Amino acid sequence: MIAEQVSTTQEVANQFHELAQTGQWEKIQAELYAENAESIEPPNSPGLVSVNGLDAIKQKGQQFNEMVEEMHGGYSNEPIVAGNHFAVLMGMDVTMKGAGRMKMDEIAVYEVKDGKIVKEQFFY
Repeated sequence: MIAEQVSTTQEVANQFHELAQTGQWEKIQAELYAENAESIEPPNSPGLVSVNGLDAIKQKGQQFNEMVEEMHGGYSNEPIVAGNHFAVLMGMDVTMKGAGRMKMDEIAVYEVKDGKIVKEQFFY
């Protein structure tokens, strides 16, 4: 019996980056996230709240997408890895429903355990 090899934090970060470059956020969640992952938004975040569990994280993504009128562009820089965390500078040029067009930049920090993302935390 061959044990399944667990991805390292660097491997998870590399795969995240590769998929993020083409906006495959649903695939990132499906392949890289643990079922019990948590998502932490800054205090007083406009419209989004911190949630626990992959299904809740997916719902939060859908909620954000429903607030978007038009996406004009975005980026996700190469991750920086330290221990079992990686950080990514990302942003978008977006028109939000009822709020107009804006550029949004954030730092996202991801924690990896047993080859899966167990926590995402956003700073903006």
